Amino acid sequence: MRRARLLLLVPLLLASACDGSQPLVPRKAKGPGPFPAADRPVASIVSSRWSTEEARDRLNEAERVMTLAGIAPRMTVADLGAGEGYYTIRLAKRVGEDGRVLAQDIVPGVRDALAERVSRERLENVSVRLGTAADPKLPANSFDRVLMVHMYHEIASPYEFLWRLRPSLRGDGLVVVVDANRSTRDHGTPPALLRCEFRAVGYEPVSFQELPSAGGYFATFRVAGNRPDPAAIRPCRIDDGAVPESRATSHPAREG
Repeated sequence: MRRARLLLLVPLLLASACDGSQPLVPRKAKGPGPFPAADRPVASIVSSRWSTEEARDRLNEAERVMTLAGIAPRMTVADLGAGEGYYTIRLAKRVGEDGRVLAQDIVPGVRDALAERVSRERLENVSVRLGTAADPKLPANSFDRVLMVHMYHEIASPYEFLWRLRPSLRGDGLVVVVDANRSTRDHGTPPALLRCEFRAVGYEPVSFQELPSAGGYFATFRVAGNRPDPAAIRPCRIDDGAVPESRATSHPAREG
């Protein structure tokens, strides 16, 4: 009888551990290899679609984000967590035939469906690749902009992910984050936590502004200094959802 109760209890424990309502790692746990673990809940990937493309276009979301990010013809841009390709398709048009877009997702089925869409719409300047949860697997010194739209809160190993992302940026390249200002368990990232995690891996904030048309805020970062040794990265700690605010003064993004 006792064994039967234990068997019934195991699935319940597994389910409660994976619902995103609690941190998935102890506070002082180490992450994979030498990287520290994130001291926050990690949102599950519930869908490859944040909203319908029609609804997003009515709010002029993509055009606004691309303009704020300064995305222009001939640029090379990575769209991480590309999903069904809302940004991928529009980025391809913005950078033009002399630009390049690399669309990446970590779910094989989603990647395959996007590749079919790219082929169907004959987007010759787009390539589609599969990444991993801790490594975007981007070629070095290749990108003017790297977009992460409504997906940062789903990254389970942010320090390793951002560390491996750094070499892919060109000298003046920017990482562009669009997310909601709410707890990571509720599919958002508090701006203070975002800045703290980026700073821990050697990025500095460039711009920040509220962007309701994209469901939250718009933030950009650039590489600053040398890439830290993984073992030297000091993780951000949260206590009841609070993290220290960045000491740097953020400013609105420049239109460009």
